[in-house]
Amino acid sequence: MGTTAVEGKLAGKTALVTGGSRGIGRAIAERLGRDGATVAVGYARDETAAREVVARITKDGGRAFALHAELGTHGDAARLWAAFDEGTRAYGNGGAVDIIVNNAGVGYDSELSGIDEETFDKVYAVNVRAPFFIVKEGLARLRDGGRIVNVSSGASRIALPRIIAYASTKGALDTFTLNLAKELGPRGITANSVAPGIIHTDINASWLRGNPEAEAEAAALSALGRVGQPEDVADVVAFLASDDARWVTGRVIDATGGSGL
Repeated sequence: MGTTAVEGKLAGKTALVTGGSRGIGRAIAERLGRDGATVAVGYARDETAAREVVARITKDGGRAFALHAELGTHGDAARLWAAFDEGTRAYGNGGAVDIIVNNAGVGYDSELSGIDEETFDKVYAVNVRAPFFIVKEGLARLRDGGRIVNVSSGASRIALPRIIAYASTKGALDTFTLNLAKELGPRGITANSVAPGIIHTDINASWLRGNPEAEAEAAALSALGRVGQPEDVADVVAFLASDDARWVTGRVIDATGGSGL
């Protein structure tokens, strides 16, 4: 017989996953739920999708709740944690959190000449400022021995001028991760980044799905010869969230399938 969610390696833990209603975030939320964590499924706009994730987790024997968290404005972290406190009351954990997964992010497809100040500010507000203050505001709730996982990108180490603004935010996120690991290490808290490559998600659907030529070109970038799936990234995050990764911190874990080697 398989292990049920409540008996999994994350049993008794509470996890926050921003951007958890679709794509990589959805796969992460569902995997952490299967591993036994109570999962706060953060979403910005699509409440229906977030509730579908919650339903999937609970159907598999786990515990989860949807959490509205529109990021990119001042005060977003405080509002997120207020919603988290409300959502966790049903589980009697006093608002404590064990795992923070900063997955929510926005991209922008343009070279340097096409980036205006408004776009730059928006991309940085969601991809850098929001994770920074989510962690800062969450430290009082984060239990000793906790886990912080920031979803970065392979674009932080590969020159891709077409997405220069997005790529630079992920470089900033990796530096944030490095410093968190040093600062929070005395509490037994680990901090790591996971860097995906091209993944089959809604964000890539417009140019990738149903386009055999684009699929072949994207697959050729990986040493493993295929385009990644959300579960490929979620499984890495689940490892970092578990006690198995207790001796891994301050690292950027490549989850690109060997892209750009």
